[in-house]
Amino acid sequence: MQVAVFFGGKSVEHEVSVITGMQVIAALDREKYGVLPVYIAKDGSLYTGSGFDRIESYRDIPALLENGRQVCLIRSGGRVALHTTAKKLFGSDKPMTVDVALPAVHGTFGEDGCLQGLFEMTGLPYTGCDVLSAALSMDKPVAKALLRAAGLPVLEDLVMDSHRYHKAPEKALNALETHFPYPVMVKPANLGSSVGVSRADNREKLQSALELAYTFASRVLIEPALIHMREVNCAVIGDSEQARASVCEEPVMTEQFLTYQDKYQSGGKSKQSGLSGQKRVIPADIPAEKSMEAQRLAVSAFSALGCSGTARVDFLWDTLRNTLYLNELNTIPGSMAFYLWEAGGLSFRAMLDELIELAFARQRRRAQLTFAYETNILREAELNGKE
Repeated sequence: MQVAVFFGGKSVEHEVSVITGMQVIAALDREKYGVLPVYIAKDGSLYTGSGFDRIESYRDIPALLENGRQVCLIRSGGRVALHTTAKKLFGSDKPMTVDVALPAVHGTFGEDGCLQGLFEMTGLPYTGCDVLSAALSMDKPVAKALLRAAGLPVLEDLVMDSHRYHKAPEKALNALETHFPYPVMVKPANLGSSVGVSRADNREKLQSALELAYTFASRVLIEPALIHMREVNCAVIGDSEQARASVCEEPVMTEQFLTYQDKYQSGGKSKQSGLSGQKRVIPADIPAEKSMEAQRLAVSAFSALGCSGTARVDFLWDTLRNTLYLNELNTIPGSMAFYLWEAGGLSFRAMLDELIELAFARQRRRAQLTFAYETNILREAELNGKE
């Protein structure tokens, strides 16, 4: 079985995605699968070739691409394959058949349903969320609205688009200050990895936070910042038929919220620590009943958004009120959150096997649906004489 692992992408999380892709490629069982690394460059082009499965190669990406093959996905004769887009004087241009895609692309154009749409159009089975659930989960305001409608606990929020803010900044700031007391959290509506996220304790910081967030997204989410807060996360694996949660973790924060530096540049080299050694406590040092509550809410959120495959569900724990709030769902989490499953006895390799099995189960269900309807409309169609 040929598994194509997609990573990189048109996203501020590009480099993180490359690391996740390398981790996935290293963990896949080579006795079961042939592995095709597919690097998505920052302009959206697809590449593969020798050396694309080694992290060291990405220290010089221009040289890597020069020696690689630019490819595209084409369906022909009932199969999907990677075809070379430009002939080379040396090396093979033979199409490479793909049986299943495993996206490891974080953020925009990968985690938001765009890449999944390409797989759907070609009829290629793929792991993880489908187009709709990926798009819903990626959009923070929309996801929160759906979770709230499902009766799940989320913080109150406001959404402000860039046009409204830049048309009348003072009016927008006044409206936000009327709605929420300080401190507040300001987040781009559709990014992960804490990119563009800021905490504001006064008007000057609020203005700076909004300006920063608008450089990454046209819509910004504003929420009250919890004073007495701890972060708790757990992962979920499954689909609409059944899903289960992993053990919980507590990320270690150096600031008043979990920053990009905390996640990817905090040091540490252990395998369990995930991407670049983020510091975390696994299992989380929290009461057993709170851990069970997080696991229950995580599965409910996974189901409410129609997710499949795996996702990491992040919570904010208001320790003063002893209340858990759903913060967000990461449908392609960093390192695929393998460390949460390993802590509960499920190896990274076995987890990937399960994701691939779920991908084919969904494809079998889709095969039973009707997507084409034969009619004779075109035989009788006329344009009323207009050209």
